[in-house]
Amino acid sequence: MDALLRIAPELLMFLPASRRREAQPIIPDGSSTLGHHVESAGIPLTEVGPMTVGGQGVPPSYQPRPGDVVDVLGVPRPQPLPGGEPRFLLDVHLGTLARRLRLLGVDTAYHNDMDDPSLVVQANAERRVLLTQDRGLLRRRALWLGAYVRGTRAPDQLRDLLERFAPPLRPWTRCTACNGELEPVAKREVEPVLRDGTRRSYDAYGRCRVCGQVYWHGAHSGDLEEIVRSARAWMAG
Repeated sequence: MDALLRIAPELLMFLPASRRREAQPIIPDGSSTLGHHVESAGIPLTEVGPMTVGGQGVPPSYQPRPGDVVDVLGVPRPQPLPGGEPRFLLDVHLGTLARRLRLLGVDTAYHNDMDDPSLVVQANAERRVLLTQDRGLLRRRALWLGAYVRGTRAPDQLRDLLERFAPPLRPWTRCTACNGELEPVAKREVEPVLRDGTRRSYDAYGRCRVCGQVYWHGAHSGDLEEIVRSARAWMAG
């Protein structure tokens, strides 16, 4: 007798289009775990929340039995994290999202040339949530915690992350280039690196403590302000 996985609607996106149904039959074999069956269906375990059989919670190591009906739910939102405030590491394909998270003051590491094993090492060492759209990367057993980023456009990806992790927002406090913290700096200290038009037009500046990048509210601040406004509105519901 088969067992049955009942997949929550928010997880169906991970199934092949031809099998995108909430009821997924599986064949218990006495050795394969529930986690194996779920991942074989295409769903990364990082995206799975509570799993129950007959109303009782079961872990990924549970071995399904004939006749079992297993309810597979998505992770709760917002998702609680060990250690409190979330810190992120993004893979090479999420550079725009990384800059937007830094603009909002969220601690976000990003490298445009780091391979998958190195990403796992850094995420584990610094206890950062690894964000990616690579399901294979999320299935690496060595990874302590990861998350699949939903959406193809940066605004949609950002909303997904804000909804899932609800990070505290501290706009204009991090360097969008390197993630370092910004500190106020007197105009006279940065005048040597300013163009004449900038020097004449602006008086308030910030500087990255790590890379020394200088910031001010310039020609593109309207677009950035809209990103900040939208993020705050989203977080406020």
